[in-house]
Amino acid sequence: MSEELTPENPEPETEGTEGTEGTEEAEPVKQRKNGLYPGVSDELAENMKSGWADTELHELEPIAQAEHTAARRAALSARFPGERLVIPAGNLKTRSNDTEYAFRPSTEYAYLTGDRTQDGVLVLEPTGDSGHEATLYLLPRSNRENGEFWLDGQGELWVGRRHSLTEAEQVLGLPAKDVREVAAALAEATGPVRVVRGHDAGIESALTDKVTAERDEELRVHLSEARLVKDAFEIAELQKACDATARGFEDVVKSLDKAEATSERFIEGTFFLRARIEGNDIGYGSICAAGPHATTLHWVRNDGAVRAGELLLLDAGVETDDLYTADVTRTLPISGTFTPLQRKIYDAVYEAQEAGIAAVKPGAGFRDFHDAAQRVLAEKLVDWDLLGDLSVEKVLELGLQRRWTLHGTGHMLGMDVHDCAAARTESYVDGVLEPGVCLTVEPGLYFQADDLTVPEEYRGIGVRIEDDILVTEDGNRNLSDTLPRRSDEVEAWMARLKG
Repeated sequence: MSEELTPENPEPETEGTEGTEGTEEAEPVKQRKNGLYPGVSDELAENMKSGWADTELHELEPIAQAEHTAARRAALSARFPGERLVIPAGNLKTRSNDTEYAFRPSTEYAYLTGDRTQDGVLVLEPTGDSGHEATLYLLPRSNRENGEFWLDGQGELWVGRRHSLTEAEQVLGLPAKDVREVAAALAEATGPVRVVRGHDAGIESALTDKVTAERDEELRVHLSEARLVKDAFEIAELQKACDATARGFEDVVKSLDKAEATSERFIEGTFFLRARIEGNDIGYGSICAAGPHATTLHWVRNDGAVRAGELLLLDAGVETDDLYTADVTRTLPISGTFTPLQRKIYDAVYEAQEAGIAAVKPGAGFRDFHDAAQRVLAEKLVDWDLLGDLSVEKVLELGLQRRWTLHGTGHMLGMDVHDCAAARTESYVDGVLEPGVCLTVEPGLYFQADDLTVPEEYRGIGVRIEDDILVTEDGNRNLSDTLPRRSDEVEAWMARLKG
């Protein structure tokens, strides 16, 4: 990785045509400590200012979701009339020294704009008692007058070209201004203001005397609840994510022999390759849990052995370029065939998932699918004499099945793997399902390796089956149904892929 010449985050001044429009006195970019060059000569600085072709793009088409983001902003405007609303994208986060983590904008910002660039801020200015004027504040093209474009670590010759403000307006479908002006403008703002917190400390500082935690939380909660029902664009993105994820699972099955020769990391890397080919990234840390690691719910170390005769619990999802993620789990026999005990446990989880999926429909309570799946698992645990002489009803009343089922049976899904998490309880887990809601159904059974309350042969076996379910007008649709679930179908699928 090349070492840039300047400090990590200098403050460039203004932009113009190809990065110089409106420039009066461009402030020089400071020299980086411990750079190999002692400085920039006046001649080199002058040389770098000129001789560049005009690369401005014209007549750009709006992004596919522009009409949907406009509708989302209109709904937000109607909810908070007469108030200024500020939604930041967030800033780069340092990984180590002068390297940063890959940037992902805040979900609220991406949901309302479709933009994925760092440092952006969406501001909805009230136009009176009702209505708002939306403005997107963005970083312009890199400054060429002061050398920022080639000297700064975030200059375009280091990290790539970004849209000019005019280009951004065409692509995103709303007015764009220089984000370096927004903090000062917000500091002078009057009237009620709300901001989505936790993403941009500079913006929050500019608004510190204008906002309250309670009012800001109301904005965050509203934007979380707005995503409970997906629009047509979002549903198509979730289907795309599930389809790509299915191909990633196929890739893993085809390479299990290589994973056996190495470790769970081969599985992780194999799926990640598919996520980067067909999407933006993985939607969350992939769980590639072989053998007893499958009993750890969020096993993301992925550094263990992959052994024939054991199970692989793979919980992974592709995130699309528009930041919608799948969340799918399959538990696979590494050798291609379940042992009798593995099949018994797997089939119990499959039966529970079938009951859960059947309970997903318009008008049903969100909790219904969880209750249906948990009842099946409790029945199995009682049948297997793991709970003494207690009845199924008593087991459920006391929650004793949770020793081996551990987690809830599902959650909302969308731009976040655990989407809509800030929604009010009455709108989420105590709410009622309606068409457009997308959730996971993912029951599991987990017998820890050190659990002395179960027969020894159960210990170290973990099984989870998870699919992404869309509520439709007449029931539900399994978005991830291209991946087999029934034990015999899983074996046949693996045999076919392995050739």
